[in-house]
Amino acid sequence: MNYTLDFAALLGNGYPALILGGLLTTLEMTALAWLLAFGLGSVLATLRMLDIRPLNYAIALYVAFHRNVPMLVHILLWYFGVAAVLPAGLNDAINQWGGEFLFSTIAIGLVTAAYVAEDLRSAIRAIPDGQMEASRSLGLSYLRSMRKIVLPQAFAIAIPSLMNQTLLLFKNTSLAMAIGLIELTGAGREIESATFKTFEVYLVVTALYLAVSLVLMLGGACISKHRSAAARS
Repeated sequence: MNYTLDFAALLGNGYPALILGGLLTTLEMTALAWLLAFGLGSVLATLRMLDIRPLNYAIALYVAFHRNVPMLVHILLWYFGVAAVLPAGLNDAINQWGGEFLFSTIAIGLVTAAYVAEDLRSAIRAIPDGQMEASRSLGLSYLRSMRKIVLPQAFAIAIPSLMNQTLLLFKNTSLAMAIGLIELTGAGREIESATFKTFEVYLVVTALYLAVSLVLMLGGACISKHRSAAARS
């Protein structure tokens, strides 16, 4: 059976704008979830290094919960579970603004934060204890020592693993389609349902995911190269 590719059907009825809108939604969700993940992950890693037992247990529980429950379940929990217990007025306001986008972004960011925290904790452990001791002897507080001395080095060490987390976060945004968000994969499904051009639609979607992933990988490689050059100088 011969199959002839036909992309012409994807050029009408506003389909290019729908794909572009889905891509922009995906990129916006990636950026916001990334900020949440890396901000919270840094805080969790910093607090866990305090070695306060109750705090360590609480953070370990957070990490275990978010790493051992599927990402899709977290998204469904936030969208159907958390939304159900919010005050009606707040829930209505969130839905008017875009509940699917907000809840999926929060869920993805919180899950990724657990992985970021563990990657940073491993990187911090690779830094000699003398770094912290020297900064404390100069009069810096623990938090200022972490922020100015330890965490910058930890981020440099963890660049490869953090880059992997960024790529996974970007790709996991496609799971938001399950709650009706029209991101890139959701836009592709809408077009496929209308045109029945399954192969063509998902070929375009795949190419866009691949292009963005390659850009992110290139950016990570440039950052890693820059950090390596700075360390040698």
